[in-house]
Amino acid sequence: MTDVSPVVVPDTRTWRPLVARYQSPQLRRAVLQLATTLLPLALVFAAMYRLLALSFWWTLVFALPAAALLVRTFVLMHDCAHGSFFASRRANQIVGAVTGLLTLIPFEHWRHEHALHHASAGDLDRRGHGDVDTLTVREYLGRTRWGRLRYRIIRHPLVFLVIGPLFFVLEKRFPPRGAGAGRRQIVSVWTNNAAIVLVGATLMALFGARVFLIYLPAYYVAVAAGLWLFFVQHQFEETYWEDHQHWDYAAAAIAGSSYFKLPAVLQWVTGSIGFHHVHHLGPRIPNYNLQQCHDENPMFQRATVVTLRRSLSALRLALWDEDAGRLVSFDRVRHAPQDVAELI
Repeated sequence: MTDVSPVVVPDTRTWRPLVARYQSPQLRRAVLQLATTLLPLALVFAAMYRLLALSFWWTLVFALPAAALLVRTFVLMHDCAHGSFFASRRANQIVGAVTGLLTLIPFEHWRHEHALHHASAGDLDRRGHGDVDTLTVREYLGRTRWGRLRYRIIRHPLVFLVIGPLFFVLEKRFPPRGAGAGRRQIVSVWTNNAAIVLVGATLMALFGARVFLIYLPAYYVAVAAGLWLFFVQHQFEETYWEDHQHWDYAAAAIAGSSYFKLPAVLQWVTGSIGFHHVHHLGPRIPNYNLQQCHDENPMFQRATVVTLRRSLSALRLALWDEDAGRLVSFDRVRHAPQDVAELI
């Protein structure tokens, strides 16, 4: 067994009042963020539509900035879901629904699922709420040959980043099932679907079917980038997983969420969500206060720093090694059946 450094659990009596100091939304900053996101997004889409008269390939030049602005639109919706964008609950719901329409996400349903993610991240006994499917080494070795192969396929980078965006948008079109499926979440999904059809039909009537050649490529890139961003924030070698009995919310937030250190432009695009350790400890902190909270409090310096270069190595990690207390790649698993390895 490999020695694992114990995770330092922050004292609840100190971290709760600490994060509370950064939780006050500012209306001026919220409105400014909306304006500097949605107006440029509209202008980019307008430019793409004009360029369609020349060639479809010219529109792809603007697909990347459009995708970047869609990612930022999603982050603003994300803040609305946490009630951190506006002080008004009603304003968060309205803006959340509108930005959810732009990103094809049913706001109320996503808010519910995301709250479960925050409440269970890093808990081995409560996996499956907004996290990437992750097996322990023992679970993986206990699967059948087909079960291991299926898991390898799901965790393959090409499947995750190429097919993943398609699965993401299709999954959001259907309401949740089971005991946890509340009426509000179900209505949210169908309302979002109806709004997408209505807006899509209106745009097609005004501008023709070519309008989809503008939105869909940008949206696909945006979702792939969003999946990658979410993946890197929780899937790194020194991340945190514990059984429910030993799981701790604060430890999971700081040790199980990375500080994804991005260049200034990408930090703006992603709404500073790279300070994910701060966000998980204080989800009601507005995105524009995350860096300040990180910089001013030594407690957050314990988080694992992930750079763009280092983030690439996360793709090889796939299994939680209970003995080593870290994520490992498939080739680090001893006694793994060779027949499965040969199929990949």
